[in-house]
Parts: sequence; structure tokens; C-alpha cells
Amino acid sequence: MTKSPRLLFALVILCLLSGTVRAVLEIEITQGVEGALPIAILPFSGHAGPLGDGDTIDGIVESDLKRSGRFAPLSPTAFPEQVPAGDAVDFDLWRGKGVEYLVTGAVSSQGADGATVSFELFDVYEGRRLAGYRVPAAQATMRKAAHRISDKIYEALLGERGAFSSRIAYIVSNRGGDQVVYRLEVSDSDGYDPRSIFTSSKPLMSPAWSPDGKSLAYVSFEDDRPEVFVQNLATGQRDKLSGRAGINSAPAWSPDGRRLALTLSGGRAPDVYVMDIDSGGLTRITQGTGTNTGPVWMPDGQSIVFTSDRSGRPQLYQVPAKGGEAKRLTFEGRYNAAADVSPDGGKIAMVHQDGTGDRIALQDLRSGEFLVLTDGRLDESPSFAPNGSMILYATENGGRGVLAAVSVDGKVRQILRQHNEDVREPVWSPFTD
Repeated sequence: MTKSPRLLFALVILCLLSGTVRAVLEIEITQGVEGALPIAILPFSGHAGPLGDGDTIDGIVESDLKRSGRFAPLSPTAFPEQVPAGDAVDFDLWRGKGVEYLVTGAVSSQGADGATVSFELFDVYEGRRLAGYRVPAAQATMRKAAHRISDKIYEALLGERGAFSSRIAYIVSNRGGDQVVYRLEVSDSDGYDPRSIFTSSKPLMSPAWSPDGKSLAYVSFEDDRPEVFVQNLATGQRDKLSGRAGINSAPAWSPDGRRLALTLSGGRAPDVYVMDIDSGGLTRITQGTGTNTGPVWMPDGQSIVFTSDRSGRPQLYQVPAKGGEAKRLTFEGRYNAAADVSPDGGKIAMVHQDGTGDRIALQDLRSGEFLVLTDGRLDESPSFAPNGSMILYATENGGRGVLAAVSVDGKVRQILRQHNEDVREPVWSPFTD
């Protein structure tokens, strides 16, 4: 879970001193990988039912693979033949188009609402079938079935699990006159099917997914001060986990889902605490001067990375989850904050200030290599995809807050736009199956 450093430190200062139009995020690929795999996704036969916006299963799969930046799908207008699922493929025709991989598929009805989506993946140059899968679906879940097919193709050809079936959460703000409406929203990873989880006239911030993907923790100012809530996405039930005096902010779930790290002040300088969710018991894990905030757990649950200005400027530190001596992790530049840890625990994404702007940077915890990934002026709130391949973050474009994504090698970049609204504080869901 990551948080905007500007918002976090603004929150600290603030507290120490004292029906909406629905829109789909539109994804623009601003940079792809040279040598992306040439692939063709043929139209799936059978009836898949309404998918929205004129989409088709094969169209969604093509879009998923294309926006990853690692695939170069051939335009359907250039297809040399149409191949219904199960029919023989003329590989020479596809080789002539430079296509290396080919996907065919079909939808078979199973009763009143059920269906099975099957597909086959072919290696065109070797002229053989690489894989075949059957994905059960209902008419209402055809988009999810398409994303699962994309995940399967991605994993079969790149050797790592795809994350197209995952979701993202983010905060949307919309100003109407003197009023600002804030919404906590969840959508598919491609920005489709946005759903408001909570709406308020007071600021919302710091959404954090539970490890099972069933709940979100977040900060709400609905009582005119920052308080931490947890909300079940299926039932809508909300519980206030922390409404103590002072700051209650930056929630982060432990990997086992039983504890929540958060920032509390109680009228003092903010420190990082760990709360046992069932009992409400608190353990203070940071000590000393300065502001300690923005906790994020290491995947083994044994330690926590946080931001502290104890050395004079914000830097990242690591401390045992039971408390103890903190170790400084970052030394590159004067400002590193708002960490997120890769799913394998090997890398940390952060907001890095290089004198010209706030950029998203990546530090390899094993080699120490430090890589600045973005070139925006106000890039913040980095969040790893559950497969660790991409980092979602917030930035500014055309005077509005938008979401963007960058691959961990910096070679693939996307912008996710939402018309007429500001979007910020994105967080990518974990795998949920």
C-alpha cells in the first residue's frame, strides 16, 4: 500500500495545527517495448453476450496484451484468413504476415446463463499448438473470462503470471461549484466497470487492499478529522478501526490480514503503530524525533518499511514489525518517500525528488541499483501490480490528476485518463485466486 507523500505530510501539518457521472478510465500506451511479440487474436466464434462498448472477447484479449507493451497484435484488417476454433491453421499465411503466435477461440453455451470459453495458442513458426484452455463463465462475467484468457497467454509466452484479472482502487474528486465530491472507486485493471465504494463531501485518502482482496482500508475525514475505516466490498459494511485524537492515517494490511500498520500521533509527532485487528491492541514500532509515516509491510510480515524525516529530510527506513532499531534504506538524493514493496520483496518503489520534480524510482534491495523510472513533475503514490511487472502511480496531465503506469524496467508507459475528474492515490489489488 502506498500513499502520496505530499498528502501525507500535508495531513501531518494540518493535524498538528489543529450520484455522480460514471466514467471509464481510458488507457493510452505512451511507450512500448521494442521487439514486442507479434501475435494475432482471431475472432472467437459463438455468442458471448453483451460485453459493453461494443467489445468482444477477442477484442478485450487483444487490448489487454497490447497495453502490456510486450505484445504487438496484428490488426484484424490484416488477417490473411479467418480460422474458426478447431479448424486447421495455414501457418504459411501467418508467417508471411510476420506473426509469431496465434490465438483462436470459441464460446459454447451451457444452460440458460452459463458458458464455456475455450481457446488455443499456436506457435506459428514451429507450426504447433502450444496450449489450450477452457474457462467457465456466465454472461455477466464474460469480461472477466477474457481477462483470464489474457493472463493465460501472458504466462504461457512470458513465463510470469498475468495481472489482467486484477483490480485497482483509487480516489476520484469532482468539483461542482463550491462543493467537492470524493469517491473511493474500484475498477478492473483496464479501468472498465468502475464502482463507487464510498462517497463523501469530505476528503478520502490512502486506500489499501486486504490480502484477500475482499476489503479496503482507507482514511476518511467525514468527522472533520482523519479516521481509518475498513469496508467490505461485497456487503458494504464499514467499521471504524481508528478514530483516536490526532492523526489516524496510512493504513497497511499485514500479509496475513490479521494486523494493520498505521500512523498515529495522539497529539505528538506521528509514529508507526501495528494494530491487532481483532483485539484493537496497539504496538508502537517507531521511536525518536521527526515524522514517521507511510508504513508498508515486507512480504514475509517480519518487518515494515516507512518514511521518516529523522535525518532532516524524508528517507525510507526498515524496522522489525515488533519494533526495534530502524535501518535506513535510501541514500540517493535528498527525498525518498511513499514506499511500496514488490511482491517478491526484492524491490522498493518510491517517490524520488531529484531537484526538478517528484519522480517514481525503484531500488533493488539486493544489488542496491537505483533507477528513476518516470519524468513527470508530480508523480506519486507508486503501487506494484500483483505480478511485480508494472507500477501504477498518480501524476498530473493537462492540469488534472490522472493515473499512469510504468514497467519496472521503465520501457513500457501508459496513461489512464478519466474525463473531467481528478484521479489520485491508486493501489493495485493482490491476486485473489
